[in-house]
Amino acid sequence: MNVLIVEDSVRLRDSLARGLTAAGFTVDLAADGVAACHHLDSFGYEQVVLDLGLPRKDGLAVLHHLRHRSKRPRVLVLSARDQVSDRIGALNKGADDYLVKPFAFDELVARLHALARRPQEARLLSFSVGTLNLNPQARQVDVGGVPLLLTPRQYSLLELLLRHRGRVFTRTEILDRLSGTESDASDKSIEVVVFGLRRKLAQAGLTDVIETRRGSGYLIP
Repeated sequence: MNVLIVEDSVRLRDSLARGLTAAGFTVDLAADGVAACHHLDSFGYEQVVLDLGLPRKDGLAVLHHLRHRSKRPRVLVLSARDQVSDRIGALNKGADDYLVKPFAFDELVARLHALARRPQEARLLSFSVGTLNLNPQARQVDVGGVPLLLTPRQYSLLELLLRHRGRVFTRTEILDRLSGTESDASDKSIEVVVFGLRRKLAQAGLTDVIETRRGSGYLIP
């Protein structure tokens, strides 16, 4: 596996490089967030070991740089920040795992291998169209970084259409996905959900995200 190590401590960076190379990884190094983003834009990596307290651009900014990609590497945050809020913040920004310094090297290697074994679908931590971003793990939606508050059914509809961009869903199909086949709700209620979701998107400056195919249904192209 090829891995990018992003760490500003020369000693730790070099130690990680030696250890991971010996463990069979192909390793590249970056000392700050700007260099990390350049590497990520230039080369394909399967794994990233990422410190949060980086110069020029911090680790959270690097995670944000990655979140809009349909294909992205696994990111293991390696940080001295040990508060629960730090972990939650990094995971919500797109990190796949979080390991607190000081750490056991064997555990780091084991976690990288575990990340590599996760199903491919789990690698996509966010869905985006324009400035609209949806994080299915955190169940959060934002437009250009500004949170967009949706009802549970509005969120589920948006996630469904984003996961299957280009596919037209009929109202009946959407009702089955959102309410289950046992629901006695009418498929007319889906029109209400679509209307409410479109209104919130329009208020956030997005007016053409969801298309209606007359006689067929709805899609995000």
